[in-house]
Amino acid sequence: MPIFDFLSGQFIDVIHWTDDSRDTMVTRFEREGHEIKYGAKLTVREGQAAVFIHEGQLADVFTPGLYMLETNNMPIMTSLQHWDHGFKSPFKSEIYFVNTNRFTDLKWGTKNPITLRDPEFGAVRLRAFGTYTVKVTDPARFLTEIVGTDGDFTTDEITFQIRNIIVQEASRALANSRIPVLDMAANTRDLGKLIAEQISETITGYGLTLPELYIENVSLPAAVEKALDKRTSMGVLGDLTEYQRFATAEAMQSAATTPNSGMGAGLGMGMGMGMAQSMAQPRSGPWGAVPQAAPPPPPPPVEHIWHIARNGQTTGPFSKAAMGKMVTEGSLTRDTHVWTPGQDGWLRAEDVRELAQLFTVMPPPPPPGD
Repeated sequence: MPIFDFLSGQFIDVIHWTDDSRDTMVTRFEREGHEIKYGAKLTVREGQAAVFIHEGQLADVFTPGLYMLETNNMPIMTSLQHWDHGFKSPFKSEIYFVNTNRFTDLKWGTKNPITLRDPEFGAVRLRAFGTYTVKVTDPARFLTEIVGTDGDFTTDEITFQIRNIIVQEASRALANSRIPVLDMAANTRDLGKLIAEQISETITGYGLTLPELYIENVSLPAAVEKALDKRTSMGVLGDLTEYQRFATAEAMQSAATTPNSGMGAGLGMGMGMGMAQSMAQPRSGPWGAVPQAAPPPPPPPVEHIWHIARNGQTTGPFSKAAMGKMVTEGSLTRDTHVWTPGQDGWLRAEDVRELAQLFTVMPPPPPPGD
Protein backbone atom coordinates (compact mmCIF):
# COMPACT_ATOMS: atom_id res chain seq x y z
CA MET A 1 0.00 0.00 0.00
CA PRO A 2 1.51 3.44 -0.95
CA ILE A 3 2.49 5.60 2.00
CA PHE A 4 0.12 8.42 0.91
CA ASP A 5 -2.92 6.09 1.03
CA PHE A 6 -1.85 4.87 4.47
CA LEU A 7 -1.48 8.40 5.84
CA SER A 8 -4.83 9.60 4.39
CA GLY A 9 -6.60 6.74 6.19
CA GLN A 10 -4.82 7.28 9.47
CA PHE A 11 -5.13 11.06 9.92
CA ILE A 12 -8.07 12.79 11.61
CA ASP A 13 -11.46 11.02 11.28
CA VAL A 14 -14.78 12.80 10.78
CA ILE A 15 -17.40 10.84 12.66
CA HIS A 16 -21.07 11.64 12.05
CA TRP A 17 -24.37 9.98 11.11
CA THR A 18 -27.19 11.00 8.80
CA ASP A 19 -30.25 8.77 8.57
CA ASP A 20 -32.92 8.72 5.86
CA SER A 21 -34.89 5.82 7.32
CA ARG A 22 -37.81 6.19 9.74
CA ASP A 23 -37.20 3.09 11.83
CA THR A 24 -33.47 3.02 12.70
CA MET A 25 -32.98 3.46 16.43
CA VAL A 26 -29.25 2.63 16.78
CA THR A 27 -26.41 2.34 14.27
CA ARG A 28 -22.70 1.67 14.74
CA PHE A 29 -20.17 3.96 13.09
CA GLU A 30 -18.13 1.60 10.99
CA ARG A 31 -14.36 2.06 10.74
CA GLU A 32 -11.92 -0.57 9.58
CA GLY A 33 -10.68 -2.37 12.66
CA HIS A 34 -12.92 -0.13 14.87
CA GLU A 35 -10.03 2.33 15.19
CA ILE A 36 -10.91 5.82 16.48
CA LYS A 37 -7.97 8.19 15.99
CA TYR A 38 -6.70 10.80 18.39
CA GLY A 39 -8.15 14.22 17.51
CA ALA A 40 -11.06 12.81 15.54
CA LYS A 41 -14.03 15.16 15.07
CA LEU A 42 -17.34 13.85 16.34
CA THR A 43 -20.53 15.57 15.19
CA VAL A 44 -23.73 14.74 17.06
CA ARG A 45 -26.83 16.30 15.52
CA GLU A 46 -30.10 17.27 17.18
CA GLY A 47 -32.23 14.21 17.82
CA GLN A 48 -29.12 12.05 18.31
CA ALA A 49 -26.78 10.83 21.04
CA ALA A 50 -23.41 9.13 20.59
CA VAL A 51 -22.25 6.36 22.91
CA PHE A 52 -18.47 5.74 23.06
CA ILE A 53 -17.45 2.14 23.72
CA HIS A 54 -13.79 1.47 24.56
CA GLU A 55 -12.49 -2.10 24.63
CA GLY A 56 -15.97 -3.48 25.26
CA GLN A 57 -16.96 -1.05 28.05
CA LEU A 58 -19.26 1.96 27.89
CA ALA A 59 -17.01 4.98 28.28
CA ASP A 60 -19.07 8.13 27.60
CA VAL A 61 -22.31 9.52 26.11
CA PHE A 62 -22.21 12.61 23.88
CA THR A 63 -25.23 14.90 23.47
CA PRO A 64 -25.74 17.13 20.37
CA GLY A 65 -22.65 19.22 19.54
CA LEU A 66 -19.16 19.09 17.93
CA TYR A 67 -16.38 17.29 19.82
CA MET A 68 -12.65 16.79 19.37
CA LEU A 69 -11.71 13.38 20.74
CA GLU A 70 -8.66 14.45 22.72
CA THR A 71 -7.46 13.86 26.28
CA ASN A 72 -8.07 17.48 27.37
CA ASN A 73 -11.82 17.46 26.65
CA MET A 74 -12.65 13.77 26.98
CA PRO A 75 -11.82 12.44 30.45
CA ILE A 76 -11.91 8.83 29.35
CA MET A 77 -8.98 9.48 27.04
CA THR A 78 -6.67 10.05 30.02
CA SER A 79 -6.84 6.34 30.79
CA LEU A 80 -6.11 5.29 27.21
CA GLN A 81 -2.51 4.51 26.42
CA HIS A 82 -0.27 4.68 23.36
CA TRP A 83 -1.97 7.59 21.55
CA ASP A 84 1.49 8.66 20.42
CA HIS A 85 2.46 5.36 18.82
CA GLY A 86 2.65 6.71 15.28
CA PHE A 87 -0.54 6.74 13.24
CA LYS A 88 -1.79 3.34 14.30
CA SER A 89 -3.93 2.93 17.41
CA PRO A 90 -3.16 -0.24 19.36
CA PHE A 91 -6.69 -0.45 20.88
CA LYS A 92 -10.21 -0.85 19.61
CA SER A 93 -13.03 1.69 20.15
CA GLU A 94 -16.58 1.93 18.81
CA ILE A 95 -19.16 4.71 18.56
CA TYR A 96 -22.90 3.96 18.46
CA PHE A 97 -25.30 6.67 17.31
CA VAL A 98 -28.72 6.54 19.04
CA ASN A 99 -31.78 8.20 17.52
CA THR A 100 -33.56 10.15 20.30
CA ASN A 101 -36.46 11.39 18.16
CA ARG A 102 -39.98 10.06 18.62
CA PHE A 103 -40.96 7.00 16.61
CA THR A 104 -44.62 7.53 15.79
CA ASP A 105 -47.60 5.57 14.46
CA LEU A 106 -46.56 2.25 16.02
CA LYS A 107 -49.44 -0.23 16.21
CA TRP A 108 -50.75 -2.34 19.07
CA GLY A 109 -53.81 -4.53 19.51
CA THR A 110 -55.26 -7.41 21.50
CA LYS A 111 -54.70 -10.71 19.72
CA ASN A 112 -57.30 -12.45 21.91
CA PRO A 113 -60.53 -10.88 23.26
CA ILE A 114 -60.69 -9.53 26.82
CA THR A 115 -63.51 -10.90 28.96
CA LEU A 116 -65.11 -8.52 31.46
CA ARG A 117 -68.40 -7.96 33.30
CA ASP A 118 -70.73 -5.31 31.95
CA PRO A 119 -73.57 -3.93 34.13
CA GLU A 120 -76.04 -4.13 31.22
CA PHE A 121 -74.94 -7.05 29.02
CA GLY A 122 -73.28 -9.26 31.63
CA ALA A 123 -70.09 -11.08 30.60
CA VAL A 124 -68.81 -9.71 27.28
CA ARG A 125 -65.62 -10.04 25.25
CA LEU A 126 -63.86 -6.97 23.89
CA ARG A 127 -61.04 -6.29 21.47
CA ALA A 128 -59.01 -3.08 21.49
CA PHE A 129 -56.34 -1.59 19.24
CA GLY A 130 -54.56 1.70 18.72
CA THR A 131 -51.21 3.44 18.21
CA TYR A 132 -48.37 4.64 20.40
CA THR A 133 -45.14 6.67 20.27
CA VAL A 134 -41.78 5.56 21.69
CA LYS A 135 -38.67 7.62 22.45
CA VAL A 136 -35.17 6.79 23.76
CA THR A 137 -34.52 8.83 26.93
CA ASP A 138 -31.45 6.99 28.31
CA PRO A 139 -29.14 6.01 25.41
CA ALA A 140 -26.61 4.25 27.67
CA ARG A 141 -29.23 2.04 29.33
CA PHE A 142 -30.99 1.34 26.04
CA LEU A 143 -27.68 0.24 24.50
CA THR A 144 -26.70 -2.02 27.39
CA GLU A 145 -30.15 -3.49 28.18
CA ILE A 146 -31.64 -3.94 24.70
CA VAL A 147 -29.30 -3.29 21.77
CA GLY A 148 -26.06 -4.99 22.86
CA THR A 149 -23.64 -5.23 19.95
CA ASP A 150 -26.30 -4.93 17.22
CA GLY A 151 -24.87 -2.45 14.72
CA ASP A 152 -28.20 -1.77 12.99
CA PHE A 153 -31.10 -1.80 15.47
CA THR A 154 -34.60 -0.91 14.18
CA THR A 155 -38.01 -0.43 15.80
CA ASP A 156 -39.14 -3.88 14.61
CA GLU A 157 -36.76 -5.46 17.14
CA ILE A 158 -38.38 -3.79 20.17
CA THR A 159 -42.01 -3.07 19.22
CA PHE A 160 -43.08 -6.72 19.66
CA GLN A 161 -42.01 -6.64 23.32
CA ILE A 162 -43.64 -3.23 23.88
CA ARG A 163 -46.89 -4.44 22.29
CA ASN A 164 -47.00 -7.37 24.71
CA ILE A 165 -46.60 -5.00 27.66
CA ILE A 166 -49.30 -2.64 26.34
CA VAL A 167 -51.77 -5.49 25.73
CA GLN A 168 -51.21 -6.86 29.24
CA GLU A 169 -51.87 -3.51 30.89
CA ALA A 170 -54.74 -2.68 28.50
CA SER A 171 -56.48 -5.95 29.45
CA ARG A 172 -56.08 -5.15 33.13
CA ALA A 173 -57.24 -1.53 32.75
CA LEU A 174 -60.35 -2.42 30.72
CA ALA A 175 -61.33 -5.22 33.10
CA ASN A 176 -60.96 -3.01 36.21
CA SER A 177 -62.44 0.17 34.75
CA ARG A 178 -66.09 -0.78 35.51
CA ILE A 179 -67.07 1.40 32.54
CA PRO A 180 -70.16 0.11 30.63
CA VAL A 181 -69.41 -1.16 27.14
CA LEU A 182 -71.63 1.49 25.53
CA ASP A 183 -69.62 4.22 27.31
CA MET A 184 -66.15 2.93 26.35
CA ALA A 185 -65.84 5.24 23.35
CA ALA A 186 -66.30 8.30 25.56
CA ASN A 187 -63.50 7.20 27.91
CA THR A 188 -60.75 6.01 25.54
CA ARG A 189 -58.60 9.09 26.23
CA ASP A 190 -58.52 8.50 29.99
CA LEU A 191 -57.97 4.79 29.51
CA GLY A 192 -55.01 5.49 27.20
CA LYS A 193 -53.37 7.73 29.82
CA LEU A 194 -53.96 5.10 32.50
CA ILE A 195 -52.32 2.37 30.41
CA ALA A 196 -49.31 4.58 29.62
CA GLU A 197 -48.82 5.30 33.33
CA GLN A 198 -49.03 1.61 34.24
CA ILE A 199 -46.28 0.57 31.81
CA SER A 200 -43.98 3.56 32.37
CA GLU A 201 -41.93 1.81 35.07
CA THR A 202 -41.23 -1.22 32.88
CA ILE A 203 -40.42 0.89 29.82
CA THR A 204 -38.11 3.17 31.81
CA GLY A 205 -36.01 0.12 32.67
CA TYR A 206 -35.28 -0.20 28.95
CA GLY A 207 -34.20 3.44 28.65
CA LEU A 208 -37.44 4.28 26.81
CA THR A 209 -40.59 6.29 27.38
CA LEU A 210 -44.03 6.33 25.73
CA PRO A 211 -44.97 10.00 25.24
CA GLU A 212 -48.32 9.07 23.66
CA LEU A 213 -50.66 6.09 23.63
CA TYR A 214 -54.03 6.09 21.92
CA ILE A 215 -56.96 3.65 21.94
CA GLU A 216 -58.53 3.96 18.51
CA ASN A 217 -61.35 1.46 19.00
CA VAL A 218 -62.91 -0.94 21.49
CA SER A 219 -65.10 -3.47 19.66
CA LEU A 220 -67.48 -6.29 20.56
CA PRO A 221 -67.58 -9.71 18.86
CA ALA A 222 -69.43 -9.78 15.53
CA ALA A 223 -72.39 -11.75 16.92
CA VAL A 224 -72.89 -9.31 19.80
CA GLU A 225 -72.61 -6.31 17.46
CA LYS A 226 -75.25 -7.86 15.17
CA ALA A 227 -77.64 -8.34 18.10
CA LEU A 228 -76.96 -4.79 19.29
CA ASP A 229 -77.70 -3.44 15.80
CA LYS A 230 -81.07 -5.22 15.82
CA ARG A 231 -81.85 -3.78 19.23
CA THR A 232 -80.94 -0.29 18.01
CA SER A 233 -83.07 -0.71 14.88
CA MET A 234 -86.09 -1.65 16.98
CA GLY A 235 -85.60 1.46 19.09
CA VAL A 236 -85.42 3.63 15.96
CA LEU A 237 -88.54 2.10 14.39
CA GLY A 238 -90.66 2.63 17.51
CA ASP A 239 -94.25 1.42 16.96
CA LEU A 240 -93.92 -1.57 14.61
CA THR A 241 -97.64 -1.46 13.66
CA GLU A 242 -97.39 2.13 12.45
CA TYR A 243 -94.17 1.35 10.62
CA GLN A 244 -95.79 -1.59 8.84
CA ARG A 245 -98.69 0.61 7.69
CA PHE A 246 -96.29 3.25 6.44
CA ALA A 247 -94.20 0.67 4.53
CA THR A 248 -97.36 -0.77 2.92
CA ALA A 249 -98.55 2.67 1.84
CA GLU A 250 -95.13 3.46 0.35
CA ALA A 251 -95.12 0.16 -1.59
CA MET A 252 -98.64 0.82 -2.97
CA GLN A 253 -97.73 4.34 -4.07
CA SER A 254 -94.56 3.11 -5.77
CA ALA A 255 -96.43 0.32 -7.58
CA ALA A 256 -99.19 2.68 -8.71
CA THR A 257 -96.70 5.03 -10.36
CA THR A 258 -94.88 2.20 -12.16
CA PRO A 259 -96.51 1.44 -15.54
CA ASN A 260 -97.05 -2.20 -16.60
CA SER A 261 -96.07 -3.36 -13.14
CA GLY A 262 -97.23 -6.80 -12.12
CA MET A 263 -97.14 -5.67 -8.52
CA GLY A 264 -99.41 -2.75 -9.40
CA ALA A 265 -101.90 -5.12 -11.02
CA GLY A 266 -101.82 -7.41 -8.02
CA LEU A 267 -102.38 -4.53 -5.63
CA GLY A 268 -105.23 -3.28 -7.81
CA MET A 269 -106.92 -6.68 -7.69
CA GLY A 270 -106.42 -6.82 -3.96
CA MET A 271 -107.93 -3.36 -3.49
CA GLY A 272 -110.87 -4.33 -5.76
CA MET A 273 -111.57 -7.47 -3.76
CA GLY A 274 -111.37 -5.46 -0.58
CA MET A 275 -113.91 -2.97 -1.94
CA ALA A 276 -116.24 -5.81 -3.07
CA GLN A 277 -116.13 -7.39 0.36
CA SER A 278 -116.83 -4.02 1.93
CA MET A 279 -119.89 -3.53 -0.30
CA ALA A 280 -121.17 -7.06 0.43
CA GLN A 281 -121.07 -6.49 4.21
CA PRO A 282 -124.40 -5.48 5.83
CA ARG A 283 -124.65 -1.82 6.66
CA SER A 284 -126.18 -0.44 9.80
CA GLY A 285 -126.78 2.94 11.34
CA PRO A 286 -129.00 5.74 10.24
CA TRP A 287 -126.91 6.47 7.16
CA GLY A 288 -125.92 2.94 6.37
CA ALA A 289 -122.34 3.41 7.57
CA VAL A 290 -120.25 0.34 8.35
CA PRO A 291 -119.20 0.34 12.00
CA GLN A 292 -115.44 0.62 12.43
CA ALA A 293 -113.53 -1.85 14.55
CA ALA A 294 -112.14 -0.45 17.78
CA PRO A 295 -108.42 0.32 17.59
CA PRO A 296 -106.17 -2.11 19.46
CA PRO A 297 -104.99 -1.01 22.90
CA PRO A 298 -101.55 0.56 23.11
CA PRO A 299 -98.62 -1.64 24.18
CA PRO A 300 -98.01 -1.84 27.94
CA PRO A 301 -95.45 0.61 29.31
CA VAL A 302 -91.85 -0.52 29.45
CA GLU A 303 -90.85 -1.68 32.92
CA HIS A 304 -87.50 -0.11 33.73
CA ILE A 305 -84.86 -1.84 35.83
CA TRP A 306 -82.52 0.21 37.97
CA HIS A 307 -78.94 0.01 39.19
CA ILE A 308 -77.76 1.73 42.37
CA ALA A 309 -74.27 3.20 42.98
CA ARG A 310 -73.20 3.41 46.60
CA ASN A 311 -69.67 3.73 48.06
CA GLY A 312 -68.06 3.00 44.71
CA GLN A 313 -70.03 -0.23 44.26
CA THR A 314 -72.85 -1.00 41.81
CA THR A 315 -75.84 -3.18 42.76
CA GLY A 316 -78.91 -4.25 40.82
CA PRO A 317 -80.86 -4.53 38.71
CA PHE A 318 -83.98 -3.70 40.79
CA SER A 319 -87.59 -3.29 39.69
CA LYS A 320 -89.56 -0.17 40.46
CA ALA A 321 -91.50 -2.09 43.10
CA ALA A 322 -88.26 -3.10 44.79
CA MET A 323 -87.07 0.52 44.64
CA GLY A 324 -90.31 1.62 46.36
CA LYS A 325 -89.74 -0.92 49.12
CA MET A 326 -86.20 0.42 49.64
CA VAL A 327 -87.60 3.96 49.92
CA THR A 328 -89.96 2.77 52.65
CA GLU A 329 -87.10 1.03 54.47
CA GLY A 330 -84.89 4.11 54.15
CA SER A 331 -82.11 2.36 52.18
CA LEU A 332 -82.93 4.45 49.06
CA THR A 333 -82.89 8.22 49.52
CA ARG A 334 -83.39 11.20 47.28
CA ASP A 335 -79.61 11.64 46.94
CA THR A 336 -78.90 8.02 45.97
CA HIS A 337 -77.41 7.76 42.45
CA VAL A 338 -79.32 5.49 40.08
CA TRP A 339 -79.02 4.43 36.44
CA THR A 340 -81.24 2.57 33.95
CA PRO A 341 -80.47 1.48 30.35
CA GLY A 342 -80.88 4.44 28.02
CA GLN A 343 -80.19 7.03 30.74
CA ASP A 344 -77.32 9.47 30.15
CA GLY A 345 -75.07 8.80 33.14
CA TRP A 346 -75.88 8.46 36.86
CA LEU A 347 -78.54 10.74 38.35
CA ARG A 348 -79.89 11.33 41.81
CA ALA A 349 -83.10 9.43 42.48
CA GLU A 350 -85.15 12.60 43.06
CA ASP A 351 -84.01 13.95 39.65
CA VAL A 352 -85.60 10.97 37.83
CA ARG A 353 -89.29 11.67 37.24
CA GLU A 354 -90.31 8.01 37.48
CA LEU A 355 -88.56 7.54 40.84
CA ALA A 356 -89.35 10.97 42.25
CA GLN A 357 -92.95 9.78 42.70
CA LEU A 358 -91.74 7.23 45.25
CA PHE A 359 -90.68 9.96 47.66
CA THR A 360 -94.04 11.77 47.67
CA VAL A 361 -95.56 9.23 50.05
CA MET A 362 -93.44 10.70 52.83
CA PRO A 363 -92.81 14.40 53.46
CA PRO A 364 -89.39 15.73 52.39
CA PRO A 365 -86.95 16.93 55.12
CA PRO A 366 -88.04 20.26 56.63
CA PRO A 367 -86.38 23.47 55.38
CA PRO A 368 -83.68 25.01 57.59
CA GLY A 369 -84.93 27.34 60.30
CA ASP A 370 -84.72 31.09 59.90
